[in-house]
Amino acid sequence: MPTNVKSPTISIITPSYNQASFLPQTIESVVQQDYPRVEYIVMDGGSTDGSVNILRSYGKRVLWESTRDKGQADAINKGIERSHGDIIGYLNSDDYYLPGTLQKVAAFFADNPKAMWVTGDYFIVNGRGKRIHEYVRWYKKMLRKVPTFFTLGIANSIAQPSTFWRRGAMREIGIFDVSLHYCMDYDFWLRLIQKYPLYVMPEALSVFRIHQQSKGRSQFVNQFEEEVMVLKRYTTNPILLELHKLHAKFIVRAYLIIK
Repeated sequence: MPTNVKSPTISIITPSYNQASFLPQTIESVVQQDYPRVEYIVMDGGSTDGSVNILRSYGKRVLWESTRDKGQADAINKGIERSHGDIIGYLNSDDYYLPGTLQKVAAFFADNPKAMWVTGDYFIVNGRGKRIHEYVRWYKKMLRKVPTFFTLGIANSIAQPSTFWRRGAMREIGIFDVSLHYCMDYDFWLRLIQKYPLYVMPEALSVFRIHQQSKGRSQFVNQFEEEVMVLKRYTTNPILLELHKLHAKFIVRAYLIIK
C-alpha cells in the first residue's frame, strides 16, 4: 500500500446460526489475516450447537453477541450498526477468506479513491472442503468481465464473500432488506450498481462453501424465484426480465442434474 495513505479500517460481519462445524475456520480466516486494522463482528442468532463456546474462546479478538434475530439480513444490519470501519464486507459462517485477502482489499481502495465497491474471484468447496463446480466459477468470472446493471440483471455473477464496499455507499442506498430470505445480497448489489460502477479484482479472495444445509443447495428454486422478484424492483425492461428468467431456468436444470 502507498506509505502516504492511512490504512483503512475494515469491518467484517459474520451472521451465524448453528454453524459450529464450520465457524472456527471462518473465524480463523479473519483473525489470521496479515492486516492490522480489522474489526471483526459475529452476530449469532442464538445458536444451541456450541457456537457460543467457540466465540467465547476467541476473547477480545472477536466482537460478538448471541441473541435471536429476524434472519440473515437482520444479523448483517445489526453488525453493520455496531461497526466503525471505513470498508465493510460480510462473511457467512460457512465460508472463509484466503490468506492476504484484506491486505489486497485495503490496497485496492487506497489505490482507487473513487471506487465505492469492489468484488473479486472465489473458489467453491463442498462440506469436506474439496473444490467443486469449477465451471460455475469460471462462468461467473466471465460474466464479471462486463460489470454493468444489464449483465447483473441477467445473472448474479458477484461473489458475495469476495465483495467489499465503502461505508459511505450505504448513506446513498441503505442497508440490507430484512424481508428477503435468499437474495438480500443481490438486492444490495443492484442498488449499488445503479449508483456506483463495480470494480473487479482478478484474484480469488474467498472460499464459498456448498453443503447439505446451505441455502444454495437445498433451496435454490426458491432462491431463483426471489431473484426475479428482486429484479422487478429495479427494472421493467421485458427483455432483461425474460433473459433473467431463462437464465434461472437453465441454472435450475443444471443444479438438478448436478444433484
